[in-house]
Amino acid sequence: MAAMDEVMSKSRLEAFSDGVFAIAITLLILDVTVPPGSGAHLAHALVREWPAYLAYITSFLTISVIWVNHHAMFSKVTYADRRLVFSNSVFLMVVAFIPFPTRLLAEYIRDPNGARTAAVFFGLTFIVLAVVFNLTWRAIAIDRRLVRDDVPQAEIKAIFRSFRPGVPMYGFATAIAFVSPVASAFLYLVIALFYALPADLVTRVQH
Repeated sequence: MAAMDEVMSKSRLEAFSDGVFAIAITLLILDVTVPPGSGAHLAHALVREWPAYLAYITSFLTISVIWVNHHAMFSKVTYADRRLVFSNSVFLMVVAFIPFPTRLLAEYIRDPNGARTAAVFFGLTFIVLAVVFNLTWRAIAIDRRLVRDDVPQAEIKAIFRSFRPGVPMYGFATAIAFVSPVASAFLYLVIALFYALPADLVTRVQH
């Protein structure tokens, strides 16, 4: 039955995913541009570009962490069935979308009229990303549907625990945007740094 349900090899799905990750993470640098103005004020102009640096670093780190976790997740998979292919495709659609809210945050974080909207939109994008990422793992791991026989159940539960805080943390940072968009932007960076920690340390922090 597994062979009948299989629509493509796991390696092909991973290769396609890696391509989307690579394109999304490369597009981020296009939003870091040379500031206009004379050379005499270049240092000051470079400092004023801090929103672009902050947005770039935050999104770059987040995509990098997601890519690492995506690889770890698929290392537990036996084969890719139709449900996993489509769940992963929706997940990649959100990953490919990340450069847009990144640019929005970089351009509007200092605008009194647009900062709140940009910070909230950025947060909502990552809430959706966290939800879809969890759903993709559930498509793999619920009832050990696609999990390799040699993967311990304790390891599966540990992955569930490590993914669990994503939605509430991004939800909190998004809520902060209504009070202080700049503080919210820095919280997004803190979340990225949190998930950049080793997986076992992340799990211990939760306890």
